[in-house]
Amino acid sequence: MQLESCYAAYHRWLAHWLQRRLGNAFDAADLTQDTFARLLAGAPAAPQTPALRAPRAYLATVAKHLLINHLRRQSLERAWLDVLAAMPEQQVPSAQQQAEMLQSLQAVDAMLDGLKPKVRAVFIMAQIEGHTYADIAARLGIGERSVKRYMAEALTECVLLA
Repeated sequence: MQLESCYAAYHRWLAHWLQRRLGNAFDAADLTQDTFARLLAGAPAAPQTPALRAPRAYLATVAKHLLINHLRRQSLERAWLDVLAAMPEQQVPSAQQQAEMLQSLQAVDAMLDGLKPKVRAVFIMAQIEGHTYADIAARLGIGERSVKRYMAEALTECVLLA
């Protein structure tokens, strides 16, 4: 099935599928377009690719990943707005600073999401919760050497993000 015929055949179905999950036609339309854009970016050439053998399943999988990212960004934005609302008025950053901080938070969130689970856990326990390496090792049942290795891996990702 060619991309044009796939779009014609499944666009309405996918938009409805996303709208049921989001409860919002506008976000569903955006994610529908993003799904087809993702499909276009990796347009398969061979007729045996998953996108062509089972288009609905393939589209639903791509859309589900985009939906998860969308919901995570929304949750992060809500948390950021809650922090801003709790700040005294004179300490609230400018609109540009707020946008830059939110963008940075989203980048860190994406970086953390890309880490292996143990690396992420070690990084969060050390950098956010303030635990010592010995405490992290004991809590996770790993050696301090592994904690140091995981931290080095996470910090490398932070440097690449910067």
